[in-house]
Amino acid sequence: MNAATATQPRVALNGPAMGTRWSAIAYPPSGIEPAALQAALAAACDLVDTQMSTWKPRSDLMRLNAAPVGHWHAIPDALANVLALGEGVRQQSAGRFDMAVLDATNAWGFGPSGETGAQTRIGNPRFKSQLELDMRGLRARRLAPVSFDLSGIAKGFAVDLMARCMEDHGVANYLVSIDGELQAGGYRGDGQPWSIALEAPVADKREIVSRILLHNGSLATSGNYRHRRLVAGRWLSHTMDPGKGQPVENGLLSVTVRAPDCVLADAWATALMVAGETDAPRLCAANGLDAILITASADGFATQGLGAFAPASRESASI
Repeated sequence: MNAATATQPRVALNGPAMGTRWSAIAYPPSGIEPAALQAALAAACDLVDTQMSTWKPRSDLMRLNAAPVGHWHAIPDALANVLALGEGVRQQSAGRFDMAVLDATNAWGFGPSGETGAQTRIGNPRFKSQLELDMRGLRARRLAPVSFDLSGIAKGFAVDLMARCMEDHGVANYLVSIDGELQAGGYRGDGQPWSIALEAPVADKREIVSRILLHNGSLATSGNYRHRRLVAGRWLSHTMDPGKGQPVENGLLSVTVRAPDCVLADAWATALMVAGETDAPRLCAANGLDAILITASADGFATQGLGAFAPASRESASI
């Protein structure tokens, strides 16, 4: 991809998506109307929301969750692909990433059920697959009375669809994002890689730890300091430990993963958060991942770069 030229204006777009907002910065070639990009990006996000939301009772995912155990259920192509990718990361991460966590998410007060956070443990300590897919027939069946939650992977997939929209419209230089998931194509207007701020894991304010230069790739960040609840005097993370069926509790404050596709970066960021500060580096090494771990320390927090980020490691609050 080539860098944006002086004749390509900068366009900034945004809209609602999955309980938050999507955003995009682009340098479209002449003849591409911003309104067309806006509509295409919104449609991509709506497709994911319609198929994969746990907050919409009639979404394709929730209809799968309601289907009888052991019965095949027809699913659309995008949902099938995300379920297959998630199942792959489940296997590679030895169960740290598992989509069958909606019951635990609800029980601890983070889901759409409206429950207030009963301290219930609904886990899968044997890390067995609870889903069977027929990709050719576009159908799936639950192998146990569980409910699937794609919160740890669906936003990354939506970002990938947004990037595809850009490229389908001939836009080579862009940055698309939803919350902590983003994908960069080409370069920004000055011909430099996109500069991405890595946020400090501080709940009550926004600070920058460092910046990551990104060119033709994706980043996803998972953390325990924003989406959390106070239960029985403890701050609990929205990320569920699939084995224990309860919120993750370890020394990791946030994880950022770089990957070619945002859907995989998103899933692996969740898996590493569950793995914790001891096992996450081992998982990264075993799967060739580039990641930045931020852990709690006596002075606040410390960073550790893994893979291509290894030179950025520091025992301090900045890299």
